[in-house]
Amino acid sequence: MKAVWLAIAALAPVVGLAARGQAPPAADPVIQVDFSNPGLSPSQWTMTLHADGSGHFRSQMGKAPGDGQQELGIPAVDRDIQVSARFAQSAFDAAQRHNWFNESCESHLKVAFQGWKMLSYTGPQGSGSCTFNYSRNKEIQTLGDSVEAVAETILEGARLELLLQHDRLGLDAEMEFLTEAVGDGRAQQVCAIQAILERLAEDDSVLERVRKRARALLARGST
Repeated sequence: MKAVWLAIAALAPVVGLAARGQAPPAADPVIQVDFSNPGLSPSQWTMTLHADGSGHFRSQMGKAPGDGQQELGIPAVDRDIQVSARFAQSAFDAAQRHNWFNESCESHLKVAFQGWKMLSYTGPQGSGSCTFNYSRNKEIQTLGDSVEAVAETILEGARLELLLQHDRLGLDAEMEFLTEAVGDGRAQQVCAIQAILERLAEDDSVLERVRKRARALLARGST
């Protein structure tokens, strides 16, 4: 009986919050980024990040019209991911500096549409979110750009997996594109696709150029 009363006592604060329409605080802080742009493929994706760099990425299947690199289409992605703890920490630091995203992010400037980004934080300190196409705040805009670049890396990894299965000759052009994208910052955190790069680096059935580029990207680590 004593154990039952102890369990009830432990649950009482949570029940009280629920009764007042408040969610109990999350034990593990999480940042979520939701992206939407109907002009791109995939047009929507969601990424969640934990402080240690672990997370999840989910996108919808689509095909970018007129893009020669996407002849096989873009596969849907729904998988756990791992980025560097340093990258994740920079995102959480930005969330803290901006009141857990409880502020206006959108600039309302007349700039080209880049896609809606919704940054959300949930954790012991509270919760918040803000949505923007372009932000005047340099740190918020940089965070949005960086997460988009990580998403590009993850999607490229999915394309490489598809090409390895169905069109190994197509890997050459795709790896060239990925190498250039990593070089100029359009793709970041190649550690998120370490598994497929390791497969390519060790696969004697693909071109030597592909293996060489895969090894070079792996050497960059969490770039």
